[in-house]
Formats: sequence, structure tokens, C-alpha cells
Amino acid sequence: MSTIHEARTGWREEMRSAWLYHRLAECSPPNEQALFFELARAAEEQSVLWAQQLQQHGEQPPANFAPDMRSKIVVGLIRLLGARTLRPVLSAMKIRGMAIFNTQPSHHVLPENPEDLAHHHQMDAVTNLRAAVFGVNDGLISNASLMLGMVGATANQSHTIILTGIAGLLAGAFSMASGEYVSVRSQREMYEYQIGLEREELMLYPEEESRELAMIYHAKGMPLEDARRFSSQLISDPEKALDTLAREELGINPQDLVSPWSAAVASFFAFAGGACLPLLPFLYFSGQKAVWATVMVTGVALFVIGAGLSLFTGRNAAKSGLRMLLIGMAAGGATYFIGRLFA
Repeated sequence: MSTIHEARTGWREEMRSAWLYHRLAECSPPNEQALFFELARAAEEQSVLWAQQLQQHGEQPPANFAPDMRSKIVVGLIRLLGARTLRPVLSAMKIRGMAIFNTQPSHHVLPENPEDLAHHHQMDAVTNLRAAVFGVNDGLISNASLMLGMVGATANQSHTIILTGIAGLLAGAFSMASGEYVSVRSQREMYEYQIGLEREELMLYPEEESRELAMIYHAKGMPLEDARRFSSQLISDPEKALDTLAREELGINPQDLVSPWSAAVASFFAFAGGACLPLLPFLYFSGQKAVWATVMVTGVALFVIGAGLSLFTGRNAAKSGLRMLLIGMAAGGATYFIGRLFA
């Protein structure tokens, strides 16, 4: 038996979800409207269950639901930017069906039975590699620019520049690590909350969850009867059902629940690795020789990183490398001349 607070919260969340589903349907193409109308109907039915529990506690639910300011703002943004852009916000507000915005091209084959799901949901290691490359690039450009700024401001005093480079490396790496920790931790907490709600609803309303999942697959191109059969088979396995419901209803990949500490450590070392490169020449040379060595090392590294990024963008490797080199030269040159102004 739920408490009166849980019943109030449950009624309000379901009514808010139903209101948002109706607004989403109004802004969606015909092939998606049926899904959101069905989800709205399901949310309204579940709100009735919460209303009955309120009545058992001796309290009548409000006669009319009034959406809060946050919901109104989100709807305004949906109309302005589109639901696909607002997908993370909608997921955080317990809005299901977000996986519809991941719909694959028409040649994509949907799974035919629950065992096929493992082939459709695998972590993308390329995304992690790309993030590491960007981390190295951030460390390289920021520390090289900082050190060149000090070269301009201090008439190339090697000891001061080395200390500046070490400070920039540590400050930047710790800043990146702490930022990554907070970001991943917040995302993980939001995911855990949403998955917890989904687990509870799967236990209480398995048939309703099966019907909602069938509507999602139908909206993504699966024949309705096949979608119903597939969803019924899936719901019979609670663990696999929860994993799929999180993906298809909430647009959440449970495998994305990475450790915030591991993300922070990876971010720290990626940034530090890039920031080390412009510092190394000053540990072996001094004066103008160290400056030119840093410029050359940084330039080569920027070109290689830019060329490497072409693997993700599909662009010409030489042009991508040259563009990254020019961006780094502009940043380093700007800080050098600003340093000269304050020398």
C-alpha cells in the first residue's frame, strides 16, 4: 500500500505525462501520433489507479490537472526546436517512446524475437575513442596556448614557462576530471531513477507495459500483430524486458551507466596526455630552441589529431589535419601576442 505522498506524486506525474503525450502528438507526423495518443491513454489509466489510492486515504484528487511551468516551457521548446532535440529533457520527465527518434532507415531489419536484441544494442567503442581524441586535443591546445602566452609575457624564461605548463596541465586535467565526474554522476542518477520507475511499473502493470512496447515497435515499422507477439514474449522475461523497456520507452541505454570515477580518470589522463606534449621540449631545451621545438611538436600533433578525426567525420584527412593545425596556430598566436602586450 502506497503512502498518500506517493499517491499524490504518482497521480501528478501520470497526469503530466498524459498532457505531454497529447502535446507531442499534436507536434508529430501521423505515423507517430498513434503512439503518443496510446501512451497518453495508458498514463491516464494509471492516473486513475493513483486517484483510487488517494480516495482510499480519504483525499480527492484535483478535478482538473494544471501543467506546471516546466512542462509548459518544454512544450514551447518542442514546438520551436522539435521533440528530437528535447529528447534528453523528455526522458528525464518520464516520457516514453523516445527511442522512436532512433528509427533506423527503412532497410534496417527490426528484431524478430527477443534473442535478437543482443545484436541490436551493443556499446559503440568508436564513441569512446572519439571522446578520448577530443580530450587529448583539448589538453594540447589549451596548454600550448597557455605556455606560448607566457613566452610572450616573460621573455622566454624557461623556469617560469615550465612551471606554467605543469600548472596548466594539472589544473586542466583536474578540471576536466571533476567536470566529467559531475556530468556522468548526474546522468547515472537520472538513468537509475528512470529505470527504477520502469522496474516498478513492470511489476505492477506488465500487460500495460507490453501494450506500450508494441505500439513503439509498430510506430518504428513492425506490423502491429507481430509487435504485439514480440512484446508479449519479451515481457515474460523480466530482466530482458526491463532492459528493452529502458531503451525503447525511455531512450536509455543501461550500458551507459558507466562509473563516474572511471570516466573522471579517463578524462584526466586524456587531457594530461595532450597537455604533456608542448611541455616536453622545455624539459630538454631552453631559449628559442625550446620554443620552436614546442611549436613543431604541437603543430605535428595537431595535424595528426585532425587527420585522425577524419575517421569519424568521413572528411579528407589532409584537409581535416590542416584545419586543426590552423585552429591551434590561431589560438597559440593569439595568446602569445596578448602575452606580449602585458610584458
